[in-house]
Amino acid sequence: MSDRLAVLPQYLLPKRALTQLAGALARRPLGGFTQSSIRRFVARYGVDMSEAAEPDIACYATFNDFFTRALKEGARPLADADFICPVDGAISQFGRIEGDQIFQAKGHRYSTQALVGGDAELAAKFEDGEFATLYLSPRDYHRIHMPCYGRLQRMIHVPGELFSVNPTTARGVPGLFARNERVVCVFEGRFGPFVLVLVGATIVGSMATVWHGQVNPPRPGQVREWRYGDLPIALQAGEEMGRFLLGSTVVLLFPQGQLSFDPRWAAGGAVRMGQSMGALGARANPSAAR
Repeated sequence: MSDRLAVLPQYLLPKRALTQLAGALARRPLGGFTQSSIRRFVARYGVDMSEAAEPDIACYATFNDFFTRALKEGARPLADADFICPVDGAISQFGRIEGDQIFQAKGHRYSTQALVGGDAELAAKFEDGEFATLYLSPRDYHRIHMPCYGRLQRMIHVPGELFSVNPTTARGVPGLFARNERVVCVFEGRFGPFVLVLVGATIVGSMATVWHGQVNPPRPGQVREWRYGDLPIALQAGEEMGRFLLGSTVVLLFPQGQLSFDPRWAAGGAVRMGQSMGALGARANPSAAR
């Protein structure tokens, strides 16, 4: 079966209604139903609870509490690298942005301007830059951390579709990551600007950041923006910056010459938060921000 045919049912499903229902169930303490749901989920997806700060399933009152569980101290040591991987997951794609075009999968590309919600001035900063698309499967740890130091400048909530973001869907739905609902976080780092995008998906009840809390819902159907340039919101490499309530994808954008990817990275490879993502590129300016 072709990927396009495989994803055809997603065009017909009431994705928003399913997501709202799943979100409502996931945030409610439902006693024995919650505990049995978590146990089935752990068994089905092979979740390693030995890494969790609280490994006892009975201690999670809601499915969301379990899904956004913290890891035990020392479970993800930080590499001595200029840029570290911000999540556990798999490398969907990474590499050079060709002009303003980001590679999604064979036969599919999308623009940086579409990804960041239509802001041409912001998108222009990443022309011929670097990108990384990281997929978080249901079994993964679902908190998102900083790839390097960053001072928060803006956050943009872009409404959109709620297609799945698994590899089959990435191959079958054109412009997937610039089509789905997303939260665009714009930072200024020591090496220059960078963007970290949280991409929503089917059954992703909400996305949250540490400085704002839950961003969605609400889903008002229009772009919302918050500016933080005058506020002292700065996060160090490895600090938590947000989380997904159910799994999805993170897309990172860096300007030309800022990042040279770790040579061990390969599309399809597994990654863990804190591992080396890359080194400072030869053309980057380490004094861009302090």
